[in-house]
Amino acid sequence: MSRHLLGQQAVEALGVRLRDLRRDAGLTGRELAAACEWPSSKVSKLELGRQAPTEADVRDWCLACRVPSEIADLIAAVRFLNAQYMDWRRSLQTGTKRRQQANLAAYERASLIRAWEPVVVPGLLQTAAYARGILSTVIDFHGIPNDLEEGVQARLDAQEALGHKRRRFLFLLGQSALFTNVGGATTMAEQLRHLIQMARSQRISLGVVPMTAPYTVPRNNAFTIYDSDSVTVATYTAELTLRQQHEVAVYEKAFDRLLALAVHGAAARALIEQALVDQEEI
Repeated sequence: MSRHLLGQQAVEALGVRLRDLRRDAGLTGRELAAACEWPSSKVSKLELGRQAPTEADVRDWCLACRVPSEIADLIAAVRFLNAQYMDWRRSLQTGTKRRQQANLAAYERASLIRAWEPVVVPGLLQTAAYARGILSTVIDFHGIPNDLEEGVQARLDAQEALGHKRRRFLFLLGQSALFTNVGGATTMAEQLRHLIQMARSQRISLGVVPMTAPYTVPRNNAFTIYDSDSVTVATYTAELTLRQQHEVAVYEKAFDRLLALAVHGAAARALIEQALVDQEEI
């Protein structure tokens, strides 16, 4: 399992649990390592969260500490950690279509979706041409099977979730997203006009965080919050799903700060319209 900074608190918390079991058993780190036939450095790496344990690791640890009753609970914790981390190569191994369908399933399970995108337009607000530009880059970058048109159609199908009356969508875009060149001038102009139309919609809330807004929260990571139950965060190598309440609360705090910086309504449309004018002058 990759030691991503995101979700690292969960790895460290598990390390603390293992350390407490060792101390309660009256064992030194060297004694535990010898009992498990490990290098002595492995114990400290696990306890400090510098290495995530495997199921076999926690089983050996608990047996050495004479607490077999803890095995099931700790293995469940390891499986939870592994479930947080979805490698893109595994997620996209058959192409982009299945991943878009999984997004729709996630939307349908939630009643409130809050999304922050600093540099591109969110998938639910994309035109077909813009989605084609995004997904063609994903296919090329990750070297996955080329199912571009199927993936684009699946992304457009997922936008049906916007029409459900019981579901609320709050989108926040960084102003930079209005200028990131996806697909060329024609595609960008069409996408910006679509955003202006969506900004007038009663179905969603669309805010734009101006580039001149004060820096009150880190803005580099795109993320989506589903109710107050989970958060997905995309990196170059994986998508992380965070479900621990303290982690979700951090992202809710970040979203609230971004929301306070954003402009909405006529002010948001003015920023989009200015980006459209700039695009058409290129």
